[in-house]
Amino acid sequence: MISSLRQRYNAAFTEARYTAFTAELNKAVYWPVDFRVAESPLFLDEATTRALIRASDDIIGQLAKPAFRVHAKTAIPHGLAVPNETEWPHFLAVDFALCHDASGQVLPQLIELQGFPTVACWQALLTGTYKKHFPEIPAELTPYFGGLDEEGYLADLRHAMVGGCLPENTVLLEITPDQQKTRVDFACTHAFLGIKPLCVTKVLKRGRQLFYPSGGREVRIERIFNRVIFDELLRKNPPMKFSFFDDLDVQWAGHPNWYFRISKHTLPYLRSPFVPDCRFVSELGGNIPADLENYVCKPLYSFAGLGVDIAPTREKIAAIEKPAEWLLQRKVTYAPVMETPDGPAKAEVRLIYAGDGTGMPKLVNQLVRLTKGAMHGVDFNKGRTWVGASAGFHAPL
Repeated sequence: MISSLRQRYNAAFTEARYTAFTAELNKAVYWPVDFRVAESPLFLDEATTRALIRASDDIIGQLAKPAFRVHAKTAIPHGLAVPNETEWPHFLAVDFALCHDASGQVLPQLIELQGFPTVACWQALLTGTYKKHFPEIPAELTPYFGGLDEEGYLADLRHAMVGGCLPENTVLLEITPDQQKTRVDFACTHAFLGIKPLCVTKVLKRGRQLFYPSGGREVRIERIFNRVIFDELLRKNPPMKFSFFDDLDVQWAGHPNWYFRISKHTLPYLRSPFVPDCRFVSELGGNIPADLENYVCKPLYSFAGLGVDIAPTREKIAAIEKPAEWLLQRKVTYAPVMETPDGPAKAEVRLIYAGDGTGMPKLVNQLVRLTKGAMHGVDFNKGRTWVGASAGFHAPL
């Protein structure tokens, strides 16, 4: 981390400036922020930034190999394959814990990865608002990669989400988007790129084509920017006039199959110093690690940390009904990388990738989640400050 900048930032910080900062975020678009935003971004030094890129390149390189496609054939649960899959994912989110190696240097460790979009447009609002309210952040520092600035970043997102269609004919599809915790990102996507959020229950089907009602007419949906998470879709079973499994005349920006193909299912396939040991529970046999206190048990088909057991036992593992749908992953030790007025914070960095589906997407941005609890979640950080959603800034490489 950039320690001199951290000291300047912390010394200049006031609660009044933070209040003004969060107030602007809540008024910037038509939906407010429904999660805690941290008092500060993370300032990544060159060594840490290069380590993150190196770790992600190692993992992305493995995903691009033909052998991975063989592994990924078994990723989609029976009956959930959607027609007309793109050859490559439009989006990737790769999550790293910032840990320390034996010499005290930052060593990224993969936590999860997903062939699914994240809160990409929200991050543009967040980073710009950080810089506006906290001028201690040097102008040359950037959250972006590949020489992008905010304009170039949003252009890349527009290309990935809208493609060659018009924004009017592109929808951000979600289940009750106005009730989702990430709704501020949906509103940002609408404000920055012109893509309206649309509930799955509002979609109309005419033959193989889809439409949505607007101002007394039906507007053709030519492209879907998909934000629907399948386990939520199956759990809520909203009343829909179409099915994901129909052969539809529509383009997918973020085809649903990639949500499964690049996911927790991928973790046991990867071999890297940046990837902790991870195995399917069904493949453990009698080889259950003796030091289970150093492992977590994760369900394959869940999102946002649902169902994760941070204290597995032999008895719990033996009681799992579908062991092929669970992972045993070695825990990592998050390093206290960020000094704050009331104790150090630990960080998780998500690298954000976007592309057009014809090749592996490219690295464009990052987001940060800060914690002082056992996990990166609201329940583990109640009453704490300098935690929550954040951003990463680094010097251009």
